[in-house]
Amino acid sequence: MIYGARELAESFRTVRRNTIQIAEEIPEDKYSFRATPEVRSVAEELAHVACATWWQQQVHGVDKKTVIAFDDFGKYMGRVTAMEQELKTKAQIVDALKKNGGKFASFIDGLGDEQLAEIVSFPPPVQPSQRSRLEMLMSAKEHEMHHRAKLMVAERLLGIVPHLTRRRQEMMAERAAAAAASAPAAAGVAAGQAAPQS
Repeated sequence: MIYGARELAESFRTVRRNTIQIAEEIPEDKYSFRATPEVRSVAEELAHVACATWWQQQVHGVDKKTVIAFDDFGKYMGRVTAMEQELKTKAQIVDALKKNGGKFASFIDGLGDEQLAEIVSFPPPVQPSQRSRLEMLMSAKEHEMHHRAKLMVAERLLGIVPHLTRRRQEMMAERAAAAAASAPAAAGVAAGQAAPQS
């Protein structure tokens, strides 16, 4: 397999590191912030992300489900919601992000190509009605990136420049400085080439 367990696990670790940095950079007194009254607070978003991978490990590891019925999904989501509600403080949330993220990445790392290729089925009207375990596990990363984007908007509303934006700005500033430093030297060379020979 060209893209398999090792690649997905490493990619997920990168995504989780970025989520953890956001969790650490937002002050705890801002964890109750909501962009609008209808959406999750910062704490709720982070707790959701911290616990959301649990059901994937249950489906693909502990229970090894090949069919997921609506009742199954309801039970899994009920447990995830209960886990989220247990996380009350910033320290608990950050710790859960680290521990649960590490467990999930290690779990993915331990899967073989045959396991990743196994098909899981869903009842109507779910479409597609079948997905590979690899595709389902990849959705965990996509899910986290979706919630992380919401957290980055929250950071902006709180007056925090997200770390990925700061990194990009620093790189652009370094390139601009390097270009400015090389411009006089280049201009001097060009002037020397253009000067008449005696």
